[in-house]
Amino acid sequence: MDMITADTKSSYDKRCAECFLRGYLRLFKKFDVDEDKQKSFMKIFEQNISELRFFSAPMIQRELNKAFRDIIGIEDPFLSEKKQSNIQAFEIYKRWKPIVFETHDSFKASLRLAIAGNIMDYGAADSFDIDSVIINVLHADFAIDDSCLLKERIQKANKILYLGDNAGEIVFDKLFIETNLSDKVTYVVKSAPVLNDVTMQDAVDTNMHETATVITNGYDAPSTVLSKCSREFMDEYNSSDLIISKGQGNLEGLLKENDDRIFFLLMVKCDVIADLLNVEKGSFVVLNGGKNIDR
Repeated sequence: MDMITADTKSSYDKRCAECFLRGYLRLFKKFDVDEDKQKSFMKIFEQNISELRFFSAPMIQRELNKAFRDIIGIEDPFLSEKKQSNIQAFEIYKRWKPIVFETHDSFKASLRLAIAGNIMDYGAADSFDIDSVIINVLHADFAIDDSCLLKERIQKANKILYLGDNAGEIVFDKLFIETNLSDKVTYVVKSAPVLNDVTMQDAVDTNMHETATVITNGYDAPSTVLSKCSREFMDEYNSSDLIISKGQGNLEGLLKENDDRIFFLLMVKCDVIADLLNVEKGSFVVLNGGKNIDR
C-alpha cells in the first residue's frame, strides 16, 4: 500500500463497505476468479476496511482497486464496459445534439443530459437504463437546483475546470461543453484506470481533445483528492474562475472544501450521498459548493 495520509474530511460510511463488496463479487464472476485468489483479495479487503476506516471512501476504493488488479493481473478490469459505454453514449449524442442546439433553452437541455450521463457507472451497478434516465431528468424537479447561478457564472467565467467522472458520461459532458462553454474549458481525467472513471484513453476515444484542453489530475483515486493531485492540476484548479465537478466521487473529495467556485452535478445513486445532501436517492442535483447546507 502506498503511504497515504488520513483524511480528516472523510465521508466514509460503513455502508460503503457493503457497496464495495458487491462490486468485487460481480468482478469475481466476470473474470471467473479462482477460489484462492478470491480468498487472497478478501483478506486484503477486510484489512483495508479495518485499517483505513478513517479515510474517505474513494481513498479506500483506490487501494482495493489496486489490490484487485494486482491479484488478477489485469490493468483495467472495466475496460470493456468503458468502451461499450462510450459507444452507447455516442449513439445517444448523435440523436440529441441537433435537438439540443435547436431547442429554445439549450443550456437547460444540455445540463440535464450531462447529469443523466452520470448514471453510466459500472462501479456502482452492473446495468442501467440510460434512455429512461434521460426522459426522467428532462422532466424532473432537481432536489437541489443551483443551475441558474451556474449559468450566470459560466457567462462570467474566463477559465473553467471540468472534472470528469465516468466513461460514457464523458460524451454527455462533451455535449454540455460544446453547447455552453466554448474554448474556456480544461477537462480533467484520472491518471490511471480506477473503476470505470475516465482516463486519457477515454478522452482520446471520445475526441474530447477537439472540444476542450484535457489533462489528468495526477492521481488514480475515483475522486479528486487535492492533497494527492499533480502540480499541473493544482495550477489549473487554483487559477480557474469556475469548477464543474461531476459525480458522487468528486463530490466526496471536494464538498467540504466549501468553495463557491465549485458546482456539483450528479445523480444521487446511494443512501450515503442521499443522507449527506439530505435528498432522496435517485434525485438530481446541481449544488454550489459554497452553499450553506447541513452536511
